[in-house]
Amino acid sequence: MPRITESHRAERRAEILAAAARLFAGNGFHATSMAGIITESGLSAGAVYSYFRSKEELIGAVADLVMSTADEVFAGLLAGDAVPSPADVASAMVEGITAQLIDDPEIGVDLTRLAVQVWAEALRNPEVLARVSGVVVRLRGHCAEAARRWQEAGNLPVDAVPDQVGAAMLSLVQGYILQRLLLPPTSAPEYVAGVRALLLPAS
Repeated sequence: MPRITESHRAERRAEILAAAARLFAGNGFHATSMAGIITESGLSAGAVYSYFRSKEELIGAVADLVMSTADEVFAGLLAGDAVPSPADVASAMVEGITAQLIDDPEIGVDLTRLAVQVWAEALRNPEVLARVSGVVVRLRGHCAEAARRWQEAGNLPVDAVPDQVGAAMLSLVQGYILQRLLLPPTSAPEYVAGVRALLLPAS
């Protein structure tokens, strides 16, 4: 019997996750069944269950997928001794979300729809809440680190608390996701322009 390689396993897992994401985005978590995901994936039930034991596991994996984009953005923003402004951080996050989640080329669905569903699911599902809380804490930590560097460069008041500034910065990004979905005319360039006008000092 041929040995299954790690790359093959990774591809199969990604296929299942993509199938689940498409159904979750279109139908919501509760209207989507494991049977539907199995059909959408084109794989056997045994194959799907060998990667994900339940729909809850898939929801958690989708949450990780959606949130990982922000980690990638911060890896570039905070590389080395970079000192990005709060406006730069919020703008890069919005632009990264637009490029990698809204226009996702692999899965083919707007993954920000899943982000909002994940937040709602976290309010009723302790397992999802634990995962989402961990991700949000990590993202707030990234924002707080950017605020700390900005403060050390003399650009924030000495009595400002980086953790508090970081929380506010992250909320600007979450606000973009919600406004774009609830008010479809909301565009990334216009939102970024508003963020910069709000956060950058008048010249």
